[in-house]
Amino acid sequence: MENSIITILGTTATGKTKLASQLAALIGGEIISADSRQVYRGMDLGTGKDLNDFDVNGIQIPYHLIDIVDPGYEFNVYEYQNYFFDAYKKVIANENIPVLVGGTGMYIESVLKGYRMAKVVNNEALRLRLNTKTDEQLIEILLNNRVLHNTTDTTERERIIRAIEIDEHYRNHPELLQDVPKIKSINFGIRFDRAIIRNRITERLDQRFNEGMLDEVQRLLDEGVSAEKLKFYGLEYKFMTQHLLGEIEYNEMFNLLNTAIHQFAKRQETWWRKMEKQGTRIHWLDGNNSDQEKIGLILGKIR
Repeated sequence: MENSIITILGTTATGKTKLASQLAALIGGEIISADSRQVYRGMDLGTGKDLNDFDVNGIQIPYHLIDIVDPGYEFNVYEYQNYFFDAYKKVIANENIPVLVGGTGMYIESVLKGYRMAKVVNNEALRLRLNTKTDEQLIEILLNNRVLHNTTDTTERERIIRAIEIDEHYRNHPELLQDVPKIKSINFGIRFDRAIIRNRITERLDQRFNEGMLDEVQRLLDEGVSAEKLKFYGLEYKFMTQHLLGEIEYNEMFNLLNTAIHQFAKRQETWWRKMEKQGTRIHWLDGNNSDQEKIGLILGKIR
């Protein structure tokens, strides 16, 4: 079908990439990532790239929008949307099926809903007003906005303020917004009970520390990426940078980070619910089922 894709979404630690790769191997697909931090080169363990998942029984699944900009750069959803359509055209030219996979709700919605966006400069007066709000009040403002935001996610306060700033600009200058192609997508989500997700997050976090995630952040600092930039990326990079700078001890870092990722997963779930309330159909897959069972259900829907 023209302008059609398969989307696989879900919260962190649900096994989205592995499932999408196995599906792509069966149907002749290529992966297009929708992750706000996997765009950065050299930020691998901290962003959970799991590049080995793209090797399915010796078949290397082509993937796009991973490792496309240098660390330190502030990537945003406006740029993501442009990169997506470039990647989409390449997949179609290869006569393959695009499989969009990720957990960054803004990136996914920018494609599925065809949001019209534009570049936006900083609004210092608005920022001063927003800085008087609590994080909870800012998130509420963000979730109630009807125009897409030129940012990444709701992980950090600075990003939430930037999102609201862009929404305000769009409302005042609708003539700047660009039209984008309409995409038809059949959407699948992977869902676990919250207790299971909590365990999966903690186990994966422990594994990545054992694999050298702290060394990755130290290397980025040694290569000249500023501590402020790394903290801006949030979650793993924020807390590990604080630890490496001597601001917090190891155990405190681990516990704070573990809690922050759990909170992030809850915000992702909130985003999926918002998408559904606004008319996006998501076929939910039981995360406890095997990947083969999940793929069987997906194939039953797309045939």
